[in-house]
Amino acid sequence: MADQILVQHVHQVFNTPGQDIVALQDIDLQIPQGQFVCLLGPSGCGKSTLLNAVAGFVLSSGGQIVVEGRPVTGPGPDRGMVFQEYALFPWMTVGQNIAFGLEVQRWERARVNAKVDQLLDLLHLRDFRDRFPNELSGGMRQRVAIARVLALDSP
Repeated sequence: MADQILVQHVHQVFNTPGQDIVALQDIDLQIPQGQFVCLLGPSGCGKSTLLNAVAGFVLSSGGQIVVEGRPVTGPGPDRGMVFQEYALFPWMTVGQNIAFGLEVQRWERARVNAKVDQLLDLLHLRDFRDRFPNELSGGMRQRVAIARVLALDSP
């Protein structure tokens, strides 16, 4: 099975006035397709930096990151990111937040509704479709953010 994500000898140095901060040093990681991986470590050890590099939000100082056989040179529609701060639109309901990316892609209304329904069921949010983010717990907000990313990965 080919690696879905390949990280080879990646390092990340942030240049700041007075000193360079090494956030990642010689990181190697291979994640096959379908494997679930969790990054654990203390605050400041580079977990978010590595995720941002895989997402393409920051380019590593050295080494190589390859996703689905293509080198990462910046953000792309082939990778989704769920942020720690849920990044939900507060003026939109749960259903509208999930549908947003599909509407931007100009999906037909019936298809958008079907996909939103599917994701609401999958993430146990059906009863909260018409609620606003400020009416949800933190965990529920995170599930809405996950649903929005999953929606964009839809055929």
